[in-house]
Amino acid sequence: MRIVFTGGGTGGHFYPIIAVAESIHKIVDQEKILDLSLYYYSDAPYDKQALFENGIVYNYIPAGKRRLYASAQNFIDLFKTGAGILTAIGSLFFLYPDVVFAKGGYASFPVLVASRLLGIPVVIHESDCVPGRVNLWAGKFAKAIAVSYDEAAHFFPKDRVAFTGQPVREEIKEKKSEGAYEYLKLDPTVPTILVLGGSLGAEKINNVIIDSLAQLLPQYQIIHQTGINNFKDVESQTKFLLKGNEFAGRYHPFPFLNTLAQKMAAGVSTLVITRAGSALFEIASWGIPTIVIPIEETNGDHQRKNAFNYARHGCARVIEEGNLSPTIIVSEINRIFSNDIERKNMGLSAKAFSTPDAAHKIARVIIGIALEHEK
Repeated sequence: MRIVFTGGGTGGHFYPIIAVAESIHKIVDQEKILDLSLYYYSDAPYDKQALFENGIVYNYIPAGKRRLYASAQNFIDLFKTGAGILTAIGSLFFLYPDVVFAKGGYASFPVLVASRLLGIPVVIHESDCVPGRVNLWAGKFAKAIAVSYDEAAHFFPKDRVAFTGQPVREEIKEKKSEGAYEYLKLDPTVPTILVLGGSLGAEKINNVIIDSLAQLLPQYQIIHQTGINNFKDVESQTKFLLKGNEFAGRYHPFPFLNTLAQKMAAGVSTLVITRAGSALFEIASWGIPTIVIPIEETNGDHQRKNAFNYARHGCARVIEEGNLSPTIIVSEINRIFSNDIERKNMGLSAKAFSTPDAAHKIARVIIGIALEHEK
C-alpha cells in the first residue's frame, strides 16, 4: 500500500498530515496490513524529524505561489508550478500510489494536477471555514473531502464531504505540567499567559505584547513564541524596555516552542493569545480559554470566520487586528482573569469543540480507498 501526502508552506498544513500518518500506522499495525509505504511530496520537508519518526519518505516537488497582489514573482512562480507538475507526473507515474491525501496550499497543487491526470484517487482535508483555492478546485474531483468546520462543507459536493474536525498529533494533545515551571523558568505563584503567533510568528501580535508588558507583568508572566525570524528583534526591544523593571523576569520569549515546550506551556497557562489558524484545534484539545486575533486579509476572510466560529462556541474572545492596541488587549486579559466562572466555562467549551478522533476518521477513509484501489 502506497500513500502520498502533499501540502505545505505552514505547520497548519504539515502537522495534520503527521497526525493522520500516526493514525494510519496504528490501523495498519492493528489490522496487520502489509507493505505500507508513506511519502510526502512538497517544495520543502518542513520538519525532517517528524517525517523520519513516522517513516515518511520526502520527495521534492517545485511549487510556485499565486499571490493576490501584483508581483513579478507571480510570473516566475508560473514556471515553478509548471516544473512541479511535470516532476509530480513523472514521480507519481513510476510510484503509482494507491491514494493521495492533500492538505491544500500552493505546494499541493502540482501533485493534485498529476494525480488527476494519472487517475489516482484523492482525499482532501480543509482546515478553515472558507476553503483555500487549491482545495476548492480539488473538491471537484476528490473521492472524499474532510472538513474541520461545518461551514466549509457547503462549498463541496454533499455526497463526498464529511465533518471530521481537525487532526491533531497525539503527542501535542495532552498538557504536561510536571516539571514545566522548572523547564520554562516560571514562577508557580503567578498566572501564566501563552502567546502563539504561529510557526513563523506574528509581527503585529509581537508588537502589541511588547507595548503591553509594563501593564501586564505586575500581574502575569508571559511565555511568548515570537517566531524564529522575529526573535532577535523582540529580544533586543524587550531588554531595552524592561531594563530596571522589577518584573522583567516574568517575560519569557522563545523563537519557537518544540513539542515538549509547547505541552509544558499548555500545562501551566491559564490563557492563550493566538491567530485563527490550525493552532485553535490544538488549544481546544488543551481546554484553555483563548483570545483570538485573526489576520485581516486572508483568502475568503477565513481567519476572521474561523475566529468568530470558535468564539460562538464559547471558547474565546476575538480582537480584530484593526482594533488591536495595548489598551484593548490588556483590558480583555484583565476581564477574562477577573471572572473565574466565565474562564472555566470557556475552557470547558474549548474541550467540547475539540475533535480527538479526527485523524483516525480520515486515516480510516484513506486506507479504505487505498485497499480498494489495490484490488
